Amino acid sequence: MTLDKSIARVRHESREVVTADGIDQTLADMAKRIEAELGTADPVVLVVMNGGVFTAVRLCQHFDFPYEFSYVHASRYGKRLTGGAIEWHVKPDRKLAGRHVLVVDDVRDRGATLRDLGARLKKLGATSVSIAVLVAKDIDGEPVLPHADYVGITVSEDEYIFGCGMDYKGYWRGLPALYAVPAQ
Repeated sequence: MTLDKSIARVRHESREVVTADGIDQTLADMAKRIEAELGTADPVVLVVMNGGVFTAVRLCQHFDFPYEFSYVHASRYGKRLTGGAIEWHVKPDRKLAGRHVLVVDDVRDRGATLRDLGARLKKLGATSVSIAVLVAKDIDGEPVLPHADYVGITVSEDEYIFGCGMDYKGYWRGLPALYAVPAQ
């Protein structure tokens, strides 16, 4: 299989939205807010794979309180640039009953994955569910639910964002900065 040359080009033709240093500062600021509210709650940090792991690891490096770490794996995009139906590869575990859960994801756009996950966690008996996302898309004219309790950066929906866990057709997740191309 040969790599699609447009995937290789997109990184160099994109616009840097937030530098790597800017991302680190954003995550440090988010961690302070989270620690103030959940630092004594013995929370479970529940990362939404794949993209959320980049945000979760970098965010947790700033925590100065004990927490457990777990994950779920859901996807709406695959290698597409538009979301589809939620595919659950790993669902939330029953061990989350009676726990404070901090869901960490890379991006909240229309909220479908986080809405479904929140309902599943409540059904399992989580004591509380908080949501942290590195990026929230500002969807013009639409209220997006669920509300994210901790948001690092807000961007317009007319750009496709990648880097920092977010991919472009399955590529470029590991970039330490955030990049954008016009939405297609």
